[in-house]
Amino acid sequence: MKSVLCSIFICAFLAACNTSRNISETQDSNHVKNADTISISNDELEYEVIIIESGYDSWMARRAKPKSFYTKTFLESRNIQYVTVWNSRVISSNYDSRLYEMQINYLQGIDYGFDVNYALYHYFVFFEEKYKQKLTSHNARF
Repeated sequence: MKSVLCSIFICAFLAACNTSRNISETQDSNHVKNADTISISNDELEYEVIIIESGYDSWMARRAKPKSFYTKTFLESRNIQYVTVWNSRVISSNYDSRLYEMQINYLQGIDYGFDVNYALYHYFVFFEEKYKQKLTSHNARF
């Protein structure tokens, strides 16, 4: 189940989003939510993050700092670090392939937008806590 969820998350992140959405909408057209499925998209930039993970929605409500707490530069910097470690674990035989199934094609210098970076960053923090994995050398969590 974890590998399927991870695959869906990663594939959705990699894909440009010009598809129709059949999930019930919440606050606005860029934030779609259904149970533990969260979709954050940037229609102007054609990137989308879909997170289907049990407990993620409630974790976000309890643990995530408000968007105003972060800068886009901070999120991009952390995401580059997280993705680098994640991708190295995908190709390494030393890590559980059910957790690290597919590489994430997140490239430095591409503007994915604030919401996509915010969702991706918090997924990594959630993943670290839920699966007891350390993806960065940073001790402090913001």
